[in-house]
Amino acid sequence: MESWSALALIFASFFTSALTASAGIGGGLALLALMGYLVPVAAIIPIHGVVQLGSNVGRSVILRDHIAWACLAAFLVGAIPGAWIGGLAVGALSDNVLKAALGGFILVITWASLPRLAAISLPGFTLTGLITTLLTMLFGATGPLNAVVLSKTFPERLGFQATTAAVMSTQHLVKTLAFGLAGFAFAPWVPLIALMILTGLIGTWVGTNVLRRTPESRFRLIFRICLTLLALDLLSQGVAGMAHS
Repeated sequence: MESWSALALIFASFFTSALTASAGIGGGLALLALMGYLVPVAAIIPIHGVVQLGSNVGRSVILRDHIAWACLAAFLVGAIPGAWIGGLAVGALSDNVLKAALGGFILVITWASLPRLAAISLPGFTLTGLITTLLTMLFGATGPLNAVVLSKTFPERLGFQATTAAVMSTQHLVKTLAFGLAGFAFAPWVPLIALMILTGLIGTWVGTNVLRRTPESRFRLIFRICLTLLALDLLSQGVAGMAHS
């Protein structure tokens, strides 16, 4: 990788982490899209997972008092088999089909009037952990999917952000371990990963301070707008890809 590409990713990690911490969503997909231009295809999802692990752990630590720990434990129970199944299924579905399906699902659940998922209790979080971890093994960034599901559960932005960060940390950790066990060589990428995690942590701190100052209603509006734009982009990419395949 050329030095200018590495620098671009290091700076992008700061801005995308700040975006996720302040708006609730968007940074992971934005970073994944940029990496698609600068990183070899086989390395994109494993490296993205480690960098996002660092960013989400930082956000979890900062907001640790607001984490719903029981929900996190239930999510982990589903995430482990989800990573295993996803590892076996890598390549089974085309990227275009996954993008279109995710985009459509996110649009529906963002704007549909649904009961809060707390009503389905902890098994619902286990099922969410299984499905979204399986999908992240195939697709790379399912942050919007986790975020829109958890947004229906936590009515207050700090609890939502804290638990989402903890859930994503769990998911990226399981995914990283799965890729490591599958034989991906992380060692050559360690310097870049370390610097991206460092700038991502700084971005997370900046974004979290913005979050604390944002009124609840404004945060929810910004969050839904960001989700809608991301979902429409995923849907259009998927449909266009399928049309040209």
